[in-house]
Amino acid sequence: MTVELQHPMKADATAEEVARGRFVSGMRGLILNDLAADMRDGYEKRAEPAFRKEHGRAPETSREAHQALRGDPAFNIYSAMRVQAQKMVWASVADGVARESDRLAAEAANAPGSLALNPDLEVPRNVHAVDVHLMPGSYVRGGDGLEAGAVYDRGLAIFSMGLMGANLDDIGLSMANYIKLRFPDFAPKRILDTGCTIGHNTLPWKLAYPDAEVIAIDAAPGPLAYGAARARMQDQDVHFEQMLADDLKFDDNSMDVVWSSMFLHELSKKQRAKVLSEAYRVLKPGGLMVHMELPPNGEMSAFDGFYLDWDSYYNNEPYYKGFRDENPPEICAKAGFAEEDFFQFVVPSIGIYGEDAVAKAATGDAQEAVGQETVGRLADGVMWFGFGAWKR
Repeated sequence: MTVELQHPMKADATAEEVARGRFVSGMRGLILNDLAADMRDGYEKRAEPAFRKEHGRAPETSREAHQALRGDPAFNIYSAMRVQAQKMVWASVADGVARESDRLAAEAANAPGSLALNPDLEVPRNVHAVDVHLMPGSYVRGGDGLEAGAVYDRGLAIFSMGLMGANLDDIGLSMANYIKLRFPDFAPKRILDTGCTIGHNTLPWKLAYPDAEVIAIDAAPGPLAYGAARARMQDQDVHFEQMLADDLKFDDNSMDVVWSSMFLHELSKKQRAKVLSEAYRVLKPGGLMVHMELPPNGEMSAFDGFYLDWDSYYNNEPYYKGFRDENPPEICAKAGFAEEDFFQFVVPSIGIYGEDAVAKAATGDAQEAVGQETVGRLADGVMWFGFGAWKR
């Protein structure tokens, strides 16, 4: 799979930079497939038996699996290499983005897209105070300019090893198509993407529902500016606006869909609860809230739960584990959604498995277990986890 973006807004790379990106992406593939398998083997053969001998039982939670693994050579090698590879992702694209900055600015000026920034908005600390994903400067790198968006776009392509699609839209394509096929009579007219970053998983909703008004919001200004131009240069009519997802500036009962992808785990528990209640408030009766996220710890084995929680400890994602320890039906119910209107699902990656697999999942002919090894893991055979609720 390619690690080079296919849209015209991307920062161009030299042959050397392309080779560097492929090397880093290949290293990540080795880590997330081969070394991850070695770590599982080390857990089953050494860490779990040692824990069982000491405690009289196997680890029952992801935290206990982490405790059992710490110090194991397979865990040490996996973790050390994954941290360094993560840093290399961002370093591999920084020079190219810096060199291309003037051209990108000119391109964006010629195709600015629909964008509304709010200079009075105070960007939350979880967005600017931590280098999330070990990305230097996080989402506010370069201020209102295009740097953060361009670095994130090119870096995520290398990080995802092609598994997120040529334009990083596999999650959005898989999810939007799943919803359209599972609920064929649902015809949303107004769709909101919360925590959109550069809108890579926003645009598929416009493709799925071309007659709908699609709005994408985020707290960080730079990625929004980049995302608006990125969308315009792909001929997609999407409005980007700087706004907090836990303080939406939309009327009650004004949206048909409220969507997010890989966003909730970057929020504190308090913020997350407010985001869900705000989604309920702005949804029309008959509207749908849907989130692509990491599967909950409660539906996974101790080892598989820790495997996903690893990022909370070593990848500067402090709220990651807290979210995964929550129960999706419960947090949706607390936001106002009726228990019977909650649903969760697993979608095969449309880029890997094809449209027929998504269609089978949507019709219930191929239900996949949430706790299986490929769900939520960015590795060969990835499947995406989602949950949502209807507002009645």
